[in-house]
Amino acid sequence: MAGNQAVSMNPPNAQENLSTHGSDWLWAVFSIMALSTLLVAGATLMRPRGTRLFHQLAVIVLTTASIAYFSMASDLGATPIAAEFRGGGTRQIWYVRYIQWFINFPILLLVMLLATGLPLSDIVTTIFMSLVIVVSGLVGALVHSTYKWGYYTFGLVSLFYIWYVLLWHAPASSFAAGGVVRRGYYLAAGYFSFMLITYPIAWACAEGGNVITVTSEMIWYGILDILTGPVFLAFFLWELRGVDYEAFGFRSGRYVDNNATAVRGEKAPMMAPAPMVAPQAAPAAAPGPAAASAPEQTV
Repeated sequence: MAGNQAVSMNPPNAQENLSTHGSDWLWAVFSIMALSTLLVAGATLMRPRGTRLFHQLAVIVLTTASIAYFSMASDLGATPIAAEFRGGGTRQIWYVRYIQWFINFPILLLVMLLATGLPLSDIVTTIFMSLVIVVSGLVGALVHSTYKWGYYTFGLVSLFYIWYVLLWHAPASSFAAGGVVRRGYYLAAGYFSFMLITYPIAWACAEGGNVITVTSEMIWYGILDILTGPVFLAFFLWELRGVDYEAFGFRSGRYVDNNATAVRGEKAPMMAPAPMVAPQAAPAAAPGPAAASAPEQTV
């Protein structure tokens, strides 16, 4: 089995560690992520240029997840940390998972918020709060004392802000693409917000409280990442299949198309200059005593 070989070649470095069955499960998740990456990449190439933004963001998310799960399935990307509960000992903390979330969490939020009418400042702040959640979770997992729950609290507060933006602030904005995108956003935001609450629960049972084993942790997080990765992105991209990208106001694709001739070394067509029109002279005043006696104006 692939799991047995991976654990044998990369021996665990903690007392609470990944089992061969856990490694087999991670290889299965890696296969799902890699296959999803190939499918979305193929769908991206089939779309016209200038309408690939959301598909390309999905490719980034799925590629990052594939690399992370390849590392975890190979029993790589973990460090031993002293556990706070269950009699002490050390537990594997998978920092490669937090690297994955550090990249994917902001992009998933960006995929949804770009479809709304939120200003850029609100989007940037929401993305920053997602980074606070991931960094707080990583630092808290690496802390072996009770102080880890302080970082857990910082993450929860940031999560409340993201919920506020996804479920209240963003739906109140004006959607540029109209009712079709608004309906799809409601479904996507509700689904994604529900999935977000499950991650802190898993963290509290795994890295935080050391209640469940590392293999159970991998099964839990693997299911969550599949539901918030390939499943969520497939639904979101399907909802956007018939939306006119012109409504979003994206201009990057048009810039590439207009400059394609310059990239090939061809001269771009020159616009004809506007014809010069000579200004018409003012009509001369009729001769007469009135014109002769008119006072001279000073400019």
